[in-house]
Amino acid sequence: MKPYIILLFSIVLCSCKREQYAIPLTTTSPEMPLVSVVENTETVRSAVRVNATSQSWNPGQPWEKNPPTSLRSLGIIVKPGQVLTSAQMVADATYVELELIDGSKTIEAKTIAVDYEANLALLSVKSEADSEAFFANTTPIALANSPTIGDNLGILQVEDNGTPLMTEGKLQSVEVSASFLTGQSFLAYKVKASMQSAASSFSLPVIRNGELAGILLSYNNEDQISDVLSIDVIQHFLADAADGDYAGFPSLGISIAETSDPLFRDFLKLTPEQGGIYISKVRPDGSADKAGVKKGDVLLAADGYPIDRLGFFKHPNYGSVFWGHLVKGEKSAGDTIKLSILRNGEPSEITATLTRDNPKDVLVPHYQFDRAPNFLVKGGLIFQELNRPLLEAYGEEWTSRAPLNLLDAYENPDKYEEKFDRIIFLSGSIPSKATVGYESLRNLIVKKVNGVEIKDMKSLIEAFKKPNADKLHSIEFLDEDFTVYLDESISSMVDAALLQSGFNQLSRAE
Repeated sequence: MKPYIILLFSIVLCSCKREQYAIPLTTTSPEMPLVSVVENTETVRSAVRVNATSQSWNPGQPWEKNPPTSLRSLGIIVKPGQVLTSAQMVADATYVELELIDGSKTIEAKTIAVDYEANLALLSVKSEADSEAFFANTTPIALANSPTIGDNLGILQVEDNGTPLMTEGKLQSVEVSASFLTGQSFLAYKVKASMQSAASSFSLPVIRNGELAGILLSYNNEDQISDVLSIDVIQHFLADAADGDYAGFPSLGISIAETSDPLFRDFLKLTPEQGGIYISKVRPDGSADKAGVKKGDVLLAADGYPIDRLGFFKHPNYGSVFWGHLVKGEKSAGDTIKLSILRNGEPSEITATLTRDNPKDVLVPHYQFDRAPNFLVKGGLIFQELNRPLLEAYGEEWTSRAPLNLLDAYENPDKYEEKFDRIIFLSGSIPSKATVGYESLRNLIVKKVNGVEIKDMKSLIEAFKKPNADKLHSIEFLDEDFTVYLDESISSMVDAALLQSGFNQLSRAE
């Protein structure tokens, strides 16, 4: 029997690996404070290395995994037996361990809580019986109060030989920005510091007066600017994880636009002294929608903090900060927030109860860690469940290079959510007797199979179990005026051949 040749079908992969954000470090600049070797203080006794082996799934060929990669970071002990690190360290991890900074001991770790949106993870040891011995000479670090702009912060590193280093940096500004996942923004510090080339890491503790002030997540080598996740977000994360039932950061569920244009402001009936941001979209069943917020409303203030025309409010400690921090940085799921709204020129007050967006409920998931992708190979036709990593596989300019119909489903989910729980699409084909003539078909959203409406991968798999009376499978696509027919007997022979040629499975629907 001829072996089947698997082609890279519809998705041109720029990289099969999840993008990694190791902090590229440089040598010390004479204009910046020199790096100092840290003595054996309590701060050093709070640090441990985190080592992980990660193996993500191949977005283009979802039946197989990418080659494994190794990651290393410097974690910080925040409670007895608990280590804080970045979520990136545990994403798709097959093994995670903690290591004392002198290299004398290692121990397998487990995840207590993880938030990929905020890029934070809390670890403990897998074997509780060995915990006391491993942490015997360590000391949990205290959490610092919020710093102010101009404060000096220390960035802790540990060289490969175990020598701890502290680089002094200055807090230059505060902003709400994304560190790991695009579109997931949290309060972060911009710290000016010239980092050492030794001991590169995926994340580093940031210290202020011997206390934890943040987690360094990325470093710009050219500008010598570090992005540091704020202590505010860290405190929120740890408080939520304390009871062992992590709920996550909430969302209001709106999209906004600034109101700087004078004509637009006149249309919205905003007075010159008013700020406010225009609510351009309200997500169905989100916190704002349930509270009665409407598209076209203007959000003037949240919890008493006036919001300006660009979407910023005056934080009592940090100055001008983007309004999203009032939800994600100040609130927990289940909390309420008071919204001052202008609707058709009339002010009103609305109280919303905040909830967290469940990634499993999103039409097109923004990320997919620690879970194998759903797919089906039938007769050589390859069906996949659309998610953002698949779109990002088109490269840095994926927002313009990815297929327009798939981008539309991602950007305008409300158009599809009534008919679909997930977007299932034909991504391509493996050359076979069953797919002759269909080689060019790809990136088509599946509407029906054998007359059954397809809402998710499970419904697709079930529909293929019931061919038509003439033993043909009919496949209909959204916005396409043609039907693909697949012979059941031939496609079943192809499926059997694929399993014999090396496929370990032809479908997954979890």
